[in-house]
Amino acid sequence: MTKRGLRSLDRGTLEGRRALVRVDYNVPMGPGRRIEDTTRIDATLPTLRFVLEAGARPVLLSHLGRPGGKVDREASLEPVAAVLQDRLGSPVRFCAETDTELAVRASRDLAAGEVLLLENTRFLPGETKNDDALAARFARLGDLYVNDAFGSTHRAHASVVGITRHLRPAVAGLLVEAELEALSRLREVQERPFVVAFGGAKIGDKMPLVEAFVDRADSMLIGGAMANTFLAAQGREVGRSLVEGEALEFARELLERPGIVLHVPVDFVVGVPGEEDGEGRVVSAGAIPPDMAAYDIGPITREEFAAVIRGARTFFWNGPMGWFEAEGYDAGTRSVAVAAAESAEAGAFSVIGGGDSARAVQEAGLADRVSHVSTGGGAALEYLAHGTLPGLEALDDEGTEHD
Repeated sequence: MTKRGLRSLDRGTLEGRRALVRVDYNVPMGPGRRIEDTTRIDATLPTLRFVLEAGARPVLLSHLGRPGGKVDREASLEPVAAVLQDRLGSPVRFCAETDTELAVRASRDLAAGEVLLLENTRFLPGETKNDDALAARFARLGDLYVNDAFGSTHRAHASVVGITRHLRPAVAGLLVEAELEALSRLREVQERPFVVAFGGAKIGDKMPLVEAFVDRADSMLIGGAMANTFLAAQGREVGRSLVEGEALEFARELLERPGIVLHVPVDFVVGVPGEEDGEGRVVSAGAIPPDMAAYDIGPITREEFAAVIRGARTFFWNGPMGWFEAEGYDAGTRSVAVAAAESAEAGAFSVIGGGDSARAVQEAGLADRVSHVSTGGGAALEYLAHGTLPGLEALDDEGTEHD
């Protein structure tokens, strides 16, 4: 899919005009509403700097959390403004409204070199319903539209899709372009072996992507709670481990499909549910005690998975190998993160598919050592499975002129 990008706009289209930029500042908040991770803010800085340097005035729309279409001060974007100003090095104003006359006036009063951040779009009930009247009100906030919120581009919401019916040109920001470039290389793999690793809790959510990759990949690694479902499909003992009953047939079919190199764990680190603070115990796959549950892949599996990853020329990973948030059950996820970095440093194209995998790589200090870390877990998975997203479909095609 070829969509028009921000760099295709000439300076006359940008200079002095309001660029309404949809960003994804759905950032993790800690105690005292302190932002714990600025990755998503940092990812938008190239687009904002480009807009500012072209003489345009950025007006930013974003959501935060799931306030359910009503005002929730715990989900206010106000704390983001100060952090953005510090990271960007330009003045950032905050407006506590989003689609009102006050917000429109704030956008028009914005001086050159300043940025305006508006309040959470999900405080408005029409946002997630892609309400056309709300989209028209959003359109009054800018003179052109830039989608730089890759993590929201799979949502047909008013600030992502509906707005493009009322505001043109509508183009992709630099972050969205970078995401598409990286993910498109996974859809059309040139360098092999191509290795894919899946983890996380639910295989059901990833069935379309697993199906899309199963015939493209040279090897597929299955870890996390997903692995329990595969073991159960083989009729092996999984104790009290999480198993997705509705995905058993899918797992069984994959295991029996000819021509697939599928790696499932041969050992696990297990614990007693409710007593997870205790030391984990290593057991062989299929020998999980009835009162225990698998919380991480074991040491033999870690070595096997790492060796396969280090031998890849193209690598994609989505989903942790275990309960990586808990001390004692994070070794599997960290070992995959290290192997991904090592493969990239050896010349492989190594992509981390957002969500918990991206968080694990960030926390391990390895984000700069892999080829690409996606800012959008769900969006990345949907694009890889289907090759398009609602927010992309809504943008101008390359060669379209709305300047």
